[in-house]
Amino acid sequence: MTVKVKTIKEMQSIVKSLKIELKSIGLVPTMGALHEGHMTLMKRAQSENDVVIASVFVNPLQFGPNEDYEDYPRQLDLDLAFLTEHGIDYVFAPEPEEMYPHPLQIQLTVGAMAQVLEGAKRPGHFEGVVTVVNKLFNIIQPDKAYFGKKDAQQLAIIEQMVAEMNHPLKIVGIDIVRESDGLAKSSRNVYLTETERNEAVALSQSLQVAKSLFDNGERNVEVIESAIKDYLTQNTSGIIDEVAIYSYPELKQVTLIESQVFISLAVKYSKARLIDNMILKDDNN
Repeated sequence: MTVKVKTIKEMQSIVKSLKIELKSIGLVPTMGALHEGHMTLMKRAQSENDVVIASVFVNPLQFGPNEDYEDYPRQLDLDLAFLTEHGIDYVFAPEPEEMYPHPLQIQLTVGAMAQVLEGAKRPGHFEGVVTVVNKLFNIIQPDKAYFGKKDAQQLAIIEQMVAEMNHPLKIVGIDIVRESDGLAKSSRNVYLTETERNEAVALSQSLQVAKSLFDNGERNVEVIESAIKDYLTQNTSGIIDEVAIYSYPELKQVTLIESQVFISLAVKYSKARLIDNMILKDDNN
């Protein structure tokens, strides 16, 4: 049975005991509505640590005023059953008032890495992310923390934060987990209509179009971006919100692919904005 922990004080007490016993701790931060994508992270954590702690917390700081904070799926009982089924040791599931008992007086900011892609479209989002991740790292003191590569910009920013803030832990990035037809698993997929769900596979298919061009020698970013947009326009009724190629993990705009880059996609449907990405590397440089 997964042990549910609601308060910071209790979580810190458990962590202190685990540290005394010299147990290694793996942390998988989530916002709940758990699916097999999350479990891939947790299984990896189980294979590399003595104890695995999942956090379930819908972090209000990373939602903008017109985003889906109130409507974001919350299903803690189902999540707890899911975690128990898969043998996860603890779930840290605090209320917002526990994490933020009063307005923060000390605020973290993210520089240029948050001024592009998702960060440009969602001002303040990554400040909210690094704030809650810092708090989780301080409360749980993991040896390793596990994040999905689906949120590649988030992963790069957290890795940078760990380096600059001297957190004594290792960040482990896990490849995107997909449905059988290629759609990236996401808690927001439940918002799709049946038609939208059928069309949404076009995101991953458009990335394969880009990879095919890349594998055949194309290095011009504008050409690859145009091919992705053309494919999405022809194969989905969703609104293309973003198609961009940036160096990775630096997150700088490029015109030619000369090292490692990632392609970032975002498509808006009636009740969901889906993201996907692919990392490409020119091995000749």
